[in-house]
Amino acid sequence: MKRVVFALIFTLGFLGTAQNDLVKHYQAFYEEMRLQGDINGVINAMTHLNVLSPSKERKDTLAYIYANNNQHLQALNTIGIEKNESDSDLAVQVKAISLKALNQPKRAIEHFEILYKRTPNAYLAYELADLKIQTGNTAGAETNIEYGLTNAKDDMKYAFYERQQPYEVPIKAAFYHLKGLVQYNKDKDNIDAALALIDEALKIEPNFNLASLTKQALTSRKEGAATTPAETKN
Repeated sequence: MKRVVFALIFTLGFLGTAQNDLVKHYQAFYEEMRLQGDINGVINAMTHLNVLSPSKERKDTLAYIYANNNQHLQALNTIGIEKNESDSDLAVQVKAISLKALNQPKRAIEHFEILYKRTPNAYLAYELADLKIQTGNTAGAETNIEYGLTNAKDDMKYAFYERQQPYEVPIKAAFYHLKGLVQYNKDKDNIDAALALIDEALKIEPNFNLASLTKQALTSRKEGAATTPAETKN
């Protein structure tokens, strides 16, 4: 019996040592892949580390790596989509940006709201305003826009990706663009008021492509509305 117990203890000790060696191996592998900029290698190493020595921090980091590599479904499969006030900032950020990327604005808002409550800033206010416009929450969007315009600094930029080549504009211009959209949604008969706000955005950044496209669309609607009565008479 003593021999069996000794053998069992020896075996468990050996397995523990082997596992520790594997953890060290994949930690070194992770560092090497990170230095080489090999994202797939980093994901591979972190996945093995999470299996060998699971921790919430490692899982959050793996999810962040997926999200940063535009693998948003994999990111959410790693940490879930549930709203959890005890989540780390990193986990909440991953859930927010991944749900936004997967066109789930209502769920994304929940997580952006947690981040905003923890550390309010103009960037988070912009994300919330944009998502609330998409979901029809005009009042909520207005609150976030006003916060953003009040707290945005002149050197703060926001990136847009609707063109092949991404570009940045001052975030104040981006907020005026959103404000114009909100104004139009509130009163579609007063296109001039919305255009005035879009012009404010273009005054700050004349090369703001998205604002230019919005201005073209609103101008076309205004001209269409102006010609409709004449066409009806004919």
